[in-house]
Amino acid sequence: MYSTAERSIGKGKGLSAGFVLASVVFVAVLTHAADLASVSFSLDFPNSSPEHYAISVQSDGRAHYESSGKISNDSDARDDYQTDFTFSDAGRAQVFDLAKAAHYFSGKVDSGNKKLAFTGSKKLVYSDAQRTSSAEYNFSTMQSVQQLTSLFQNVSATMEYARRLSYYHRYQKLALDDELKHMEDQARQGELAEIQAAQPVLQQIYDDNSVMNVVRARAQRIMSMGKTVTAAGH
Repeated sequence: MYSTAERSIGKGKGLSAGFVLASVVFVAVLTHAADLASVSFSLDFPNSSPEHYAISVQSDGRAHYESSGKISNDSDARDDYQTDFTFSDAGRAQVFDLAKAAHYFSGKVDSGNKKLAFTGSKKLVYSDAQRTSSAEYNFSTMQSVQQLTSLFQNVSATMEYARRLSYYHRYQKLALDDELKHMEDQARQGELAEIQAAQPVLQQIYDDNSVMNVVRARAQRIMSMGKTVTAAGH
C-alpha cells in the first residue's frame, strides 16, 4: 500500500508529465505557425462591389477571405463577410511561385504611370520567419504581379458569389437561379478561381428541397467543376 505522501507524489508526477506534454505540443504548434509563409492581397475601391476585400494564403494552403460592401449593385443592403477555406495545391503553389518571381514584392511594383485609370488601391504582402515585405500599387508592368492580381481577383469573384448565394438562400431564394447562371457562365469562361471554396453554400442549396430542381442541379454542376479543378491540382 502507498502512503498518502507517496500517492501525492505520484499524482504530482502525473500532473507534471501532463503539463510538460501540453507545453511541448503548444511549442510545436507555435513553431509550425512561425515556419509558415503567407501571401496576402487586398483591394480598396470605393463605390465598387465589394468596396474592400482581402485574401491571405498560408504556405500550408489555409486561407482567409473578408470583404465589405453592398450585397449587389442592385441592392442597398450592405454586408461584412469573412470565411476560412483551403486553397487547392495547384493554386497555393501558383501563389507562392508568382510571389517568388515578383521578388516577394520588395522592389518597385507600381508602374508609376499617373495617366492610367484608377482601378483600386492594391496591396501585396509576403511574410515568413525571416522577412516581411509589401508593395502598394494601382497597376504594375511586372507580369508576375499582373498574374497574381488576376488570380486573387478571380478568387474574390468566387467568394463574392458564395457571399451573395448565402444571402439569397436565406432571404431571397428566387434570386438564386440568375445568380447561379452567372456563376456557372463565369466558371466555364475561366473567370473564377478556387471554386471549391464555395462548396459549403452550394451544398446547402443542393440539399434544400424547397429550392427549384433546376437551381439545385446548377449548384451540383458548379460543385463538380470545383472538384474537377481541385483533383487536377493534387
